[in-house]
Amino acid sequence: MFPYLPQRPGYNKRLRSALPLVKRVIRMLAADTDFWLDNVWIADSTPVECGRSRPTVQRSELAGWAGYGYCASHSRFFWGLRLYLVCTPVGMPIMWALANPKLDEREVLAAMLDVDSGVVADRADLLLIADKGFKARWFETDLAERGIKLLRPSMRGEQRRPGEHLLKPVRQLIESVNDTLKGQLDLEQHQGRTFEGVAIRVAQRILAMAAAIWHNHHTAQPTTRSLIAFDH
Repeated sequence: MFPYLPQRPGYNKRLRSALPLVKRVIRMLAADTDFWLDNVWIADSTPVECGRSRPTVQRSELAGWAGYGYCASHSRFFWGLRLYLVCTPVGMPIMWALANPKLDEREVLAAMLDVDSGVVADRADLLLIADKGFKARWFETDLAERGIKLLRPSMRGEQRRPGEHLLKPVRQLIESVNDTLKGQLDLEQHQGRTFEGVAIRVAQRILAMAAAIWHNHHTAQPTTRSLIAFDH
């Protein structure tokens, strides 16, 4: 049945070329659930470490598509990206992107909404929940022009914002989603060595989470984002 099995270089080449297909399947799974029609979205970002050797850090920094930092506990440099995820309260991915951590996260999210403008246009009275880092008058104006209302915590000295008392349990949801990606789906153990390699391996994790949510939804499981049945 399998007369030829590719070696690692061939496998990685095929894996990288499959990124558009994986993105398309994530979107198809999300659209095949009731969650796709949810008019409440949660946006957040989380770091994705990608390499620790000094030459790798220098190469990635020169390439301009990743940032670097220093881990004091291990006395080593590392380079990495940030994963931006927009999902529904149950964790179903709506849109996602990998970006240089030095970029303004509001600009990254605005660019994501530009790319998926059709998805936004199909919804009325969309509510986007985000943290304090997304505070900016221009950003809220941009969202309002798209028909999106931003719900975020108020800053110190700022008047308390409407609906702020509802944020705490919702913010715990996105932390739980990140924990699923990093804890059960090994987001930080992706073993990617290039931007394309990291992107497809991150996409694999997001696809796995979307597939689990899709399956649990259609089989009426009590916990939609539970991966226990698949975590063997």
